[in-house]
Amino acid sequence: MAKHFLTNPTKLIASLAIMTCLCLLFLSSNYTISEAKAAYTVTDDTAIMAALDNHIQDIYYGSGLQNKGLSYNVFKFAITGYYNMQREGTGNVRNKKIAIIDYTKPSGEKRFYLVDVPNRSVLHYTWVAHGKNSGLVYARRFSNQHNSYKSSLGFYKAESTYYGNFGYSLRLEGLESGFNSNAKSRAIVMHGAPYVGDSFVRKHGRVGHSWGCPALPLEENRQIIDHIKSGGSIFAYSGDMSYLNTSQYLNFYKAARYYYKSNGW
Repeated sequence: MAKHFLTNPTKLIASLAIMTCLCLLFLSSNYTISEAKAAYTVTDDTAIMAALDNHIQDIYYGSGLQNKGLSYNVFKFAITGYYNMQREGTGNVRNKKIAIIDYTKPSGEKRFYLVDVPNRSVLHYTWVAHGKNSGLVYARRFSNQHNSYKSSLGFYKAESTYYGNFGYSLRLEGLESGFNSNAKSRAIVMHGAPYVGDSFVRKHGRVGHSWGCPALPLEENRQIIDHIKSGGSIFAYSGDMSYLNTSQYLNFYKAARYYYKSNGW
């Protein structure tokens, strides 16, 4: 038992917090049974959310993302959605990778991150294009509408691969009504493009534009797609408050409870 706790520090911290609260409650004659149960629930929820927060920090710092320009808050949003996708069954629990696009960064900078969650590693850190009507260098305008030629925000599920006009490509299912739910009918897919990558950026100071697709460098496209196809998660972020205030996938409490239960705690 002791060895098990020592190898699971997050579980140890959560358990100690709960047991400490219970001991204090039962030692005090001022608490009724109902008050003790209420306090236990609060402490239990606090410990559960702390467990997920500690887990996210372990991945973030363990993978070195703080040195690659991705803020902790954006990463926390991404992992929150990653677990909520698994909770809802929209994500494949066997595909434990998530791609993150940070549209707050200019397109001339690397802003695509492919993270292996359990292994706490960044598999790819590269450039990604945005839609031509979303902005020149920065993506500032987003849409879920047909023929908008804009990028869309939110969480996507990676589906099957195919060969199309841009070669090896990945179909995407937009999971968020009003933000990216028309991705399939708009033919928003992940594909490689010659206007994305180091040589284009060196010449133009930015990447080129797609019609709304998250286009990747040709030399990395296949590897990235093969990592996340068939159920991987993708999160496109911009700091848009209307999105952040309404997305069901950003419910940290629900994600924390799923994470806690999925570990058998």
